[in-house]
Amino acid sequence: MQIQFKQWNCEVVKRFYNNGRPALELIEVGTGEPVAVATVNVPDECIPGGFVAVKDYSENEGMLAALVLQHVVESPKISVASGFVTIPVCRLLI
Repeated sequence: MQIQFKQWNCEVVKRFYNNGRPALELIEVGTGEPVAVATVNVPDECIPGGFVAVKDYSENEGMLAALVLQHVVESPKISVASGFVTIPVCRLLI
């Protein structure tokens, strides 16, 4: 699946964190260069299976909107706190 994130046309690659939770990585189409890791692993938080915590802060600002717009994830129903940020948790659609 491909999405537009900022100025990059990206392929969404589903991977897994060491604890088995899904992770999403964006790879630039054409060059194969990594653009961003769209998710964050928060192992101490209870996150339902099939859901991801979307990193929508710092250099990833705008990630949530891009993923929702392209139907990669649903709009967040819950969020978790991590440090100084609140992280949206979304049902994964791919």
